[in-house]
Amino acid sequence: MTRVPRGYIARRRRTKMRSFASNFRGAHLRLNRMITQQVKRAFVSSHRDRGRQKRDFRRLWITRINAATRVYKVFDSYSKLIHNLYKKKLILNRKMLAQVGVSNPNNLYTISNKIKIIN
Repeated sequence: MTRVPRGYIARRRRTKMRSFASNFRGAHLRLNRMITQQVKRAFVSSHRDRGRQKRDFRRLWITRINAATRVYKVFDSYSKLIHNLYKKKLILNRKMLAQVGVSNPNNLYTISNKIKIIN
């Protein structure tokens, strides 16, 4: 059986994978089989960590809001603040509330005064 010249298709596929691996080190940069394995693994990690990043930032914002509400005596806890926000239909996302709580706590205090529910 004679040898079949593959042409540019396989080379194009390998150079595409190699372009993804441009910042790797050692054999992960030089050997084609290692490149494909490491690039697949990197894609899996990036896909998984996009969801994890959203989760981690939400936890960070909740922690910051909770700390600000307790330190500046806005409410007893984070959950009461969020509950009263929803009751008054004042929808502020947690990212903005955390930013206000860290940078300008006076504004957080004014927001809480707007939503305090008198029984």
